Amino acid sequence: MTEDVQVKDADWLDFHPNPKTPDFKLPAGAVDAHCHVFGPSPEFPFAPERKYTPCNAGKDKLYELRDHLGFSRNVIVQATCHGKDNAAMADACRTAGDLARGVASVRHDITREELAELDEAGVRGVRFNFVKRLVDATPREHFVEVAERIQEFGWSIVVYFEAADLEELVPFLERLPGIIVVDHMGRPDVEKGVDHPDFQRFLKLMADNDNIWSKVTCPERLSVQGPPAYDDVVPFAREVVKRFPDRVLWGTDWPHPNMKSHMPDDGNLVDFIPKIAPSPEEQQKLLVDNPMRLYWAR
Repeated sequence: MTEDVQVKDADWLDFHPNPKTPDFKLPAGAVDAHCHVFGPSPEFPFAPERKYTPCNAGKDKLYELRDHLGFSRNVIVQATCHGKDNAAMADACRTAGDLARGVASVRHDITREELAELDEAGVRGVRFNFVKRLVDATPREHFVEVAERIQEFGWSIVVYFEAADLEELVPFLERLPGIIVVDHMGRPDVEKGVDHPDFQRFLKLMADNDNIWSKVTCPERLSVQGPPAYDDVVPFAREVVKRFPDRVLWGTDWPHPNMKSHMPDDGNLVDFIPKIAPSPEEQQKLLVDNPMRLYWAR
C-alpha cells in the first residue's frame, strides 16, 4: 500500500467536470503548451517531499480535454507534487506519441542515460522552480549544472518565479544557456498595472535577451477581478504578445494545481486567447508556430 497518497488535501479544488465548448475556434494544429498530469496514484505515486496532495488527474482526462477544446497537441510540464520522479509525465508523453512533449524536473546528478531516456519519451525541456511555497530551495549551481548538461539534447529551460523575486534572479537567468521560457509572465501583480517597475523589469528582461520567452498563461491565477472575463490580466498578456510575438506560448494549466479562489472553466480560458492575441497572425504564432518550433523541431 502506497502511503497516504490517495488522500487529497481537504481544501483541494478538483478540475472543472464539464468545461464549455469554447466560442473561439482554435487554429489547426494548436498546442496546449502548459498542462500537467497528477498520477493517477497509486500507479504513479506522489512524491514524499510534496507540498500538496492533489486529486488524480491522469493522461486520459487530459487528452479528453485536448479533444474537447480543439487542441491538437500538449506540452506536459512536470507537476511539483511528483518531485523529480517524471514517470507519470513521461508515460503520458509516450501514450500520445508525437502529439505530446514533456518538460521534466531533474536532479543535478541525473545520468546521461536517464536524460536520453527522457528525451526518447518526448521530453524537450527542464523546469527550474523558484516558488518557495511549492518546492524546497535548490542551490543555484545545481541549476547551472543541469542547464549545461541538457544543451547536448537541445532542450529549453522553463523557469517559475514570483514577480517579487525577479530583480534578484535577473543576473542568474541571463547566464543560463539556451532558450529560457518564463511561466505565467513572471506572475505580475495586476493591481500594480503594466507601467509599474516590476512588470517593466520583466519586459526589459525579454527585450534584452532574445533567448527568453514567456507563457502568457494563467489569468485565473493572476486576476483580482476574477472569472469569467479576467479582464484585469489582459493588458499584461497583450503587451507581451504585441512586443514579442515570436517568443510567446499559451496553455491551459490544467488541472490547475493549488487554485484556492475558484476552479476555472477551461473552455472559458480558451475564449481569453483572442483578447490577448486578436489577429489571426498572432494566434497562429502563439498557438502553433512558436510551440512547434520550440518543442517539435525533431
